[in-house]
Amino acid sequence: MTELFDEYHSNYRDVVQSSIDFSGLPHSFFMRAKVDVLRELITKRLGSEKPAMLDVGCGVGSFHPLLRGLVGHLTGIDVSSASIAQARAANKDVAYRDFDGETFPFEDASFDMVTAICVIHHVSPAQWVHFVGETRRVVRPGGLVCVIEHNPLNPLTRLAVSRCEFDQDAVLLGAGRTLELMSKARLSEIGTRHFLLLPWEANLARRVERALSGLPLGAQYAAFGTRSG
Repeated sequence: MTELFDEYHSNYRDVVQSSIDFSGLPHSFFMRAKVDVLRELITKRLGSEKPAMLDVGCGVGSFHPLLRGLVGHLTGIDVSSASIAQARAANKDVAYRDFDGETFPFEDASFDMVTAICVIHHVSPAQWVHFVGETRRVVRPGGLVCVIEHNPLNPLTRLAVSRCEFDQDAVLLGAGRTLELMSKARLSEIGTRHFLLLPWEANLARRVERALSGLPLGAQYAAFGTRSG
């Protein structure tokens, strides 16, 4: 996986955009939708304090400018050294570190929040339990773990994945499987929210999506849980 994403670090955004061109939407639309989900989760689970956040599998850091003002200290890790170098050059206010693909390079309970955004489908299924266990290990008691993944039940999601050059070996996992992994990792208060159902950012569209978020209709979902004390 390291070699794969080292190869695509310079044109990552273009490759992603080409895979979703059929939707008529820019990649930024999908990133903003994720920020909206994270904002709601932070407010409901962590309160008004801006959390210290770890973004696992952060790639070239294209998502991180959208998190300014939402989180406090932000850290990103990735298996691709080339991607980390690009992210570090683009986002001077974010701390970046290389990652060996197995053990997160941090002490226990180091962060208020840990995210893995469209990452686990690139991890070998044999390592899924360990990966989610690592997210729990490095989040503090009372902290939040959020995994965002593609919804394999959505046909347009499957089309986008099939069109993406670096997703050819991806193994998609549904929300139920992700919740199972979180339960095995001993996270509590676990839940899911499906989103990216409607191709508009208007308030009405967002309200409709929230009303239907419990149904497996959206292109992606967020699975989340808390590390109990």
